[in-house]
Amino acid sequence: MAKAADKSIPHTIAFEGHRFHLHLAARDIQARVTELARTIRLTHAKKHPLLIGVLSGSFVFLADLVRALDIPCEIDFCKLTSYGDARESSKHIQTDMLPKSDLKGRHVILVEDIIDTGRTLACLLELVEARAPASIMVVSLLLKKEAVCANVTIDHVGFSIPNRFVIGYGLDLGQQFRNLQAIYMLEE
Repeated sequence: MAKAADKSIPHTIAFEGHRFHLHLAARDIQARVTELARTIRLTHAKKHPLLIGVLSGSFVFLADLVRALDIPCEIDFCKLTSYGDARESSKHIQTDMLPKSDLKGRHVILVEDIIDTGRTLACLLELVEARAPASIMVVSLLLKKEAVCANVTIDHVGFSIPNRFVIGYGLDLGQQFRNLQAIYMLEE
């Protein structure tokens, strides 16, 4: 998906015996974030939505999405983990932090960096639904369709990707590489 003309960023990254190749260029990500914001703006313009970023990976996507959204909104965060520092989900979901905001009667938009199995999202949806919001929308930058095994609805997806490990644009490997502007995929 990345174009060869992107000379300002590396096309491959090597780290601890792993090689990652450029999968999504920064300009493609930004264009898609702008499109997602436009779609959300159409449905939530007068609803003063509460966007809840799922930490830690979504922080870059959330920041760019909010800047492109250009409607009154609020921000909160939650932190659920299933990966730790590994490259695969442990299947055990740990709730480290829940949103501080009162969700009752609010139009909530859950902002995910990536949906893999969907188990973390299913857990989060259950926690949010219990707090009686007026509506819940899910937007995820990335979706690994072939890995999803939980029964979850994702309203808006930036990009569908293969079931491979990715880094960059908020996504990490052992807490590193979140600062990359592009997204890189682990070579097989």
